[in-house]
Amino acid sequence: MITYNTDGVRMPKIKKRETTAWIRAVAATYGKRIGDIGYMFVNDEKILEVNREYLGHDYYTDIITFDYCEDDTLNGDLVISLDTVKSNAELFKKDYNEELHRVIIHGVLHLCGINDKGPGEREIMEAAENKALNLRG
Repeated sequence: MITYNTDGVRMPKIKKRETTAWIRAVAATYGKRIGDIGYMFVNDEKILEVNREYLGHDYYTDIITFDYCEDDTLNGDLVISLDTVKSNAELFKKDYNEELHRVIIHGVLHLCGINDKGPGEREIMEAAENKALNLRG
């Protein structure tokens, strides 16, 4: 089950049923199935608080992924800062809705085992994001 919640922000205008089907389709391309994935949309202050409390990081980010996967079943909590998504969309001259969906799937790709911190990994993640966004249509 995929759930969408907010803390301190308004729910973004996403089509939940279509987004859920898209996430399931992307996961299936990696041989994974969806267990319990919870999205929490927050503001910058809340994501900074989560980053400090759980990861010991003192900076803003667009998404934090908590991975509880078991075998081929994806389970996790994904915390997304809508403030950072908006500022990144402006910075990279992207449509806000496209940037939001890129971040939504970014967390799922992490749950599928794709990383973006090591040498060459960012390019692999970007390619996976673009492939997933193309599945969205």
